Amino acid sequence: MSSVVKFWSRLVAAVTGATFALVVPVHAWAASNGVADVTIEAVKSRRRGGFGIFGLFGALCCLFVVAAIVLVIVLVRRNGRGKGDGKGQYRGQ
Repeated sequence: MSSVVKFWSRLVAAVTGATFALVVPVHAWAASNGVADVTIEAVKSRRRGGFGIFGLFGALCCLFVVAAIVLVIVLVRRNGRGKGDGKGQYRGQ
């Protein structure tokens, strides 16, 4: 079980790092050359008509991201208990 938790922790860290490595430069590029202004104008001129399929996909994606963050926090807190302070349970063989 410990190896599975280590694997998932490393995988989540790698995906988070890759996401930040892609999102931050793209955001800086978009802010520097006026793409943000075009995007704002496109959003303003868009017709307001419900959520559609992309709204549902966005909501599901948001739920998955929140669930992943909560899962990572729970796993980190669970693994951090009982180590080094002498008060926790022994996690031996």
